[in-house]
Amino acid sequence: MALPQEFLQELKARCNIEDVISGYVSLKRAGSNLVGCCPFHSERTPSFTVFRNAENFYCFGCGAGGDVITFVMKMENVDYMTAIEHLAARAGLTVPDDGRSTPKVNKDRYFEMNKLAARFFYDSLIDPKNAHAFSYITKRGLTPQTIKRFGIGYADTSWDSLTGYLMSKGFDKEELRQGFLAGVSQKTGNLFDYFRNRIMFPIFDLSGNVIAFGGRIIGEGEPKYLNSSDTPVFKKSRNLYALNHAKNNTDSSLILCEGYMDVVALQQAGFINAVATLGTALTSEQTRIISRYAQTVYLCYDSDEAGQRATKRAIDMLGEVGLKVKVVKVEGAKDPDEYIKKYGKSSFDKLLHASDGHIEYALASISSKYDLTVPEQKLSFVNDSCAMLSGVYSEIEREIFIQKISEKSGISSDIIRTEVKKRQKKNSEKAKKDSIKEQINKSIGYGDRINIDSAKNLSTVKKEENLLGLLYIRPEFLNASELLGILSEDIFQCEFTKKVFREMMKDTGFSGEAFTPEEMGRITEMSIKRRELANNSLDVALELATALKEEADRKKRDSEGDFFKRIEELKKSKK
Repeated sequence: MALPQEFLQELKARCNIEDVISGYVSLKRAGSNLVGCCPFHSERTPSFTVFRNAENFYCFGCGAGGDVITFVMKMENVDYMTAIEHLAARAGLTVPDDGRSTPKVNKDRYFEMNKLAARFFYDSLIDPKNAHAFSYITKRGLTPQTIKRFGIGYADTSWDSLTGYLMSKGFDKEELRQGFLAGVSQKTGNLFDYFRNRIMFPIFDLSGNVIAFGGRIIGEGEPKYLNSSDTPVFKKSRNLYALNHAKNNTDSSLILCEGYMDVVALQQAGFINAVATLGTALTSEQTRIISRYAQTVYLCYDSDEAGQRATKRAIDMLGEVGLKVKVVKVEGAKDPDEYIKKYGKSSFDKLLHASDGHIEYALASISSKYDLTVPEQKLSFVNDSCAMLSGVYSEIEREIFIQKISEKSGISSDIIRTEVKKRQKKNSEKAKKDSIKEQINKSIGYGDRINIDSAKNLSTVKKEENLLGLLYIRPEFLNASELLGILSEDIFQCEFTKKVFREMMKDTGFSGEAFTPEEMGRITEMSIKRRELANNSLDVALELATALKEEADRKKRDSEGDFFKRIEELKKSKK
């Protein structure tokens, strides 16, 4: 069953779209609407608009759009019902039990199971029989207070100690398997513990629930780190280790590390704003989460080649969401954990204050590749540096680094400035060409992943989307006597537009539950285009519907004619 319209209306009334979105996006007034930089793609000029009167949003850059529920789905990367629950909790409402179209995962069960597992691992670590594990972790410099604060534990060498414990607490095989705490043997069908002989790091969400684990093997063995896969309560691409502690930092900065031990060591030393990704490269979802808690990010990755590659990638991704990025050079140690042990808190604090901005880091990386005493290599250095600066948005920053390149290369700053501008112009022209090409493809329906039938029904699709946009903003037309006998699913040629019309005609009212966030973006675009037109009368709806019906009837006649023609040809061939 669909959720009652009365409940959805009350939910949206209590969760004002402006209030919800402004918790994620900095919005400014633009007439009766609000605008800001889109949280779903990189942009410097705001194209994300909140239409307060219509209670929806739309990005004219990437096409994201919908109502407040769609926004939460996209922003939190959750399904429709989870977004409803998120907003209901915010509004103090209870979601009707009979409104669930699919069985709901009992997340509280998984939270409780993970909590018990974390306690089991912690107790195992401090158990005298596992003194070697406790000694291993204390030799890494961690105090008992830190171990307790982070809930660090130990998974012993047994194949089923955790499994047996959790099953004795009432959890079944499927819960253990889906929670990534146990696997199933292909030979025997029996459960076995995923984590064995590992130091365990519980991962908490911002509410303090244990949602996953990371395990570091003691001694030799592969993989060195074993991390929980995605579960009903955990998406590794959307979480950061120790953010539950780091979010309380007050200076609007985060230190982004690679590993659990780096974070624990830094937080123990007093740098409570340290966090880490969870066994994966930095994701776009994580950068958006970081942007909610910080304005400046200190990248503190390992000093090896892989760490440097990860640094360059992270600089680009963090810059796309408007964050100021500084790169911490961890010299004399392989990682922050080792550096803190060798040199202490004050030395690391100096590293932070001496850290390079991302442009300076990029310039230093380019410079390290060339011998500037060799003319050809000096030319390559200048070319690469100008290419890098052409992508810098701030004119002030460009000017500062033009002077630095000039000093380093001995080439006039005027010449370098001219070269940078030439490259900027070239980049701008390419961007315009790409945009025009994209608009042409869109106009002919090429590459349309939402309405996949559009390319073969182009002229019809424009009428269909025009009519649906009008019906979306004027739903009372659906019951108008003038349209009776004309409006039906049969007048639409595309499966997507048929689906939209079916949802509009439901007695329960139009709901976004049947659509993906991307489809809701298209539906919102239809309504915006229609709302911008001066005439949104019933006569326009009648004209569009009539034209579509005539086209559908004509195609049906042509199809029937072709069918009888083939029958006649078949009869002749048999004679």
